Amino acid sequence: MTSAPARQPCIKAIPPKAISPARDRLQSRLLVWIVAPILCVFGLAAVIEACLDIPRISDAHLASIAISVAFALVAWRLKAATLAAAACGGIICLLLTSSFSQPQRSGLAPLIALFFLTYTATRAGRRRKARAGLAESRRGRTASQVIANLGAAVPLAFPLGVIVVNAIWPYHDSSWVSAVLVLSALAEATADTVSSEIGQAFGGSPILLTTLRHVEPGTDGAISLRGTFAGIFAAAIVATAGRWSMHLSLRQSSIALVAGICGLFFDSLLGATLERRGYLGNDLVNFCSTAFSTALCLIVLWLVPGLGPRPCVRY
Repeated sequence: MTSAPARQPCIKAIPPKAISPARDRLQSRLLVWIVAPILCVFGLAAVIEACLDIPRISDAHLASIAISVAFALVAWRLKAATLAAAACGGIICLLLTSSFSQPQRSGLAPLIALFFLTYTATRAGRRRKARAGLAESRRGRTASQVIANLGAAVPLAFPLGVIVVNAIWPYHDSSWVSAVLVLSALAEATADTVSSEIGQAFGGSPILLTTLRHVEPGTDGAISLRGTFAGIFAAAIVATAGRWSMHLSLRQSSIALVAGICGLFFDSLLGATLERRGYLGNDLVNFCSTAFSTALCLIVLWLVPGLGPRPCVRY
């Protein structure tokens, strides 16, 4: 008597993307073609600035360059990113560690926290996500994905953000504003990636943000309770790391965190509307959400009084 075959788990099909593959690829390529040269120019300017100090090149410049190269190599060797994506990440790391007007402010700690949290979340429940067809490629994230999540932090904050900040804030030191803007972008990128990865693996049946109805995992604009809480918690870790390394007050880092969380829900809103209708691809949605967090953070910092550093009086 033959035994009955083992019962296979029911795997539901992934909802098809509304956007055509050709348009999705075109949007991702345009994002890379526009943002990647800007990152390269800024990165080259940072290296030239460091080389101009030879033979008196500062230890801070050397450390920034060495850390950025190591960051790119680690991301590539861990297969967290492709070679091109790792190079983009290294340039972003260089700019976040060397572009502030005050050397004691550094975006390295929140960037490392972002990398660790997103890398862990991506590999959490990988077998389950692979069975559902939701797992990330084993080659790691592409250059367009890295730029979509992190690219907005650099061109909006350095040097354009510094120019805008210096024009708006009459303080002698306004580098804290740029630090808060960058931190809000990093918090949003972390929250978005972690919430998506954890939600797809352990979130169960998510709901659509616009209708609050249950949909299949992987649906554009879908959110889950576990994924959302995981994303908010991860963003809080990044904000805490940024408060320490960027020398921000609790109030300033909290505004960056709230702006990042708002960007997380804005991402889901874009996914449930424009992405579901085929107008935007996932990379462009992520980039717009990160830019939204930065813009929202800038507006709040401008409207809320008393956030800037008080004048220092020396006796």
